[in-house]
Amino acid sequence: MGRLFVVNLEGQIYSCKFCRTHLALYEDIISKSFHSRHGKAYLFNKVVNVCLGKIEERLMMTGMHTVADIFCVGCGSMVGWKYETAHEKNQKYKEGKSVLERFKVLGPDESSHWGVSHEADAGGSEGDDV
Repeated sequence: MGRLFVVNLEGQIYSCKFCRTHLALYEDIISKSFHSRHGKAYLFNKVVNVCLGKIEERLMMTGMHTVADIFCVGCGSMVGWKYETAHEKNQKYKEGKSVLERFKVLGPDESSHWGVSHEADAGGSEGDDV
C-alpha cells in the first residue's frame, strides 16, 4: 500500500465529521435540496479525499441511477455517494457529481481543526435524492 496524500482545502470547507479530513468547498455546492436516509444532503461539483465503493444500480426518488458510495480516506467512513450514470435525460446533470450527507460532515462554521476524533462510522446508508 502506498503513502496517503490528503488534499488540504482553503476557504469555507466541509470536512468529515469523524476525522475532520477536508472533503469539499462551499463554493462547489450545486444544490442543497437533496435528501438521504439521515436527512439533508448536498450535491457537490467536486469532492476530494474520498475513495469509491462498489458501483451499483440504485432506484432513487428521481429514478434509476448508477452510483458508488464514497468513503473518507482519513477514517473510512461512508460520507455520501457519487453519480456515475443517470438513466433519465433530465437527471444527466448529476453524472460525475457527488452527494455528501449533512449528517456525516461538518460545515464551514462547524469545522475545527482541534479535538480530532477518530471514531469510525458504524454503518452506511443508501440515500435518496429529491
